[in-house]
Amino acid sequence: MRGVLERALFVQNRSPLSVRPRASRNPGVKRTGLTKNWVPACAGSARMGHALVLATACSSLIAGHASAETVEEFYRGKTITMYVGTGPGGGAVSSYPLALAPVIRKYIPGNPAIVVSHMPGAGGIKAATFIDSVGPQDGTAWGFITRGFMLAPLLKLPQANFEPAKFNWIGSPSRTVSMGAVWNAWTPVRSIKDAMEREVVVGATSIAQDTGIFPRALNRVLGTRFKIVTGYAGLGAVDIAMERGEVQGKVGSTWKSLNSGPSAHWVKDKIVSVIVQLGVRKSPDIPDDVPLALDLARTPEDRQVLEVLCAPSATGYPSFMGPSVPKERVEAIRAAYAVSMKDPEFVEAILKSQLDIDPIGADELTDIVRGIYALPAAAVERARELLPAQ
Repeated sequence: MRGVLERALFVQNRSPLSVRPRASRNPGVKRTGLTKNWVPACAGSARMGHALVLATACSSLIAGHASAETVEEFYRGKTITMYVGTGPGGGAVSSYPLALAPVIRKYIPGNPAIVVSHMPGAGGIKAATFIDSVGPQDGTAWGFITRGFMLAPLLKLPQANFEPAKFNWIGSPSRTVSMGAVWNAWTPVRSIKDAMEREVVVGATSIAQDTGIFPRALNRVLGTRFKIVTGYAGLGAVDIAMERGEVQGKVGSTWKSLNSGPSAHWVKDKIVSVIVQLGVRKSPDIPDDVPLALDLARTPEDRQVLEVLCAPSATGYPSFMGPSVPKERVEAIRAAYAVSMKDPEFVEAILKSQLDIDPIGADELTDIVRGIYALPAAAVERARELLPAQ
């Protein structure tokens, strides 16, 4: 192959033939101002065609070599980066990949190095865009982004030009439901009905993220009075703001996230009150007297709108690779992910973080995402009206 490459480069790069113009044999025809480097068009075309043939041959050889490369050969010596779409301290969203990184490499052919990198911005849109079209499409970029981002293209939010249904979904470590909670010391609100009568200041990472989408939707559909403060780097930053009294609560984070890390004791010690569940069905882990937002909808149309917004909750903590990653590498990562969910080291780390393991496989996760993008057009359009892109 090297010889072919060298010949192709030689043909493409050598200088044009030097051809001296001949005097016209027809005395009635004037000589043109030809230079010594003039080459007949047909000769140049022939040489160019020859070079193109050789270049095509080189490309075919290179492509053949790449396709012959095994998954193990590709990943050996490589590094896979897990891109977390929140800032450090993002609760369960970052806890799962941090626990997974040191475990999964031994199950991936070639045993690549695994690193975790945080990429907050625009409620996950920045990280999703990177995985979709900016980052490498070779199986070395892996997205772990809070599920709310997958609604962004559906709701036509700015810069959300990716198509979640085309991503290569890997899996989710646990099923969960989102909720709304208030800090008891900063507000007398103790129920969602109280929030319909009294203003509650809630922190959010972005209007395009769950913590921005849900309180705004509840304001429009149920009549709550949540005042949304956006711009926090991640859920950890929102939690700190709650502790400091900058905000009075948050709406749209998960029950598992609330009950892990620094906030693990908040419910038990009655520091916060959970006032609403945000999912397609109630969670058995949350007290039954905490209502499901869907059940509070005043009309069937309102319920459908909330179903659109709550649908991603069924994906738990999803992860994915770009749409053009080679199929065999995607399958290798999916297989390694499935085995890692049962690995004792991973299980121990997750339980120590007070999180759950209830995995969603790649096929089920893919079906859920495609189902989201097949929701009734009228309900989606109304959701867009409720959450204008701004």
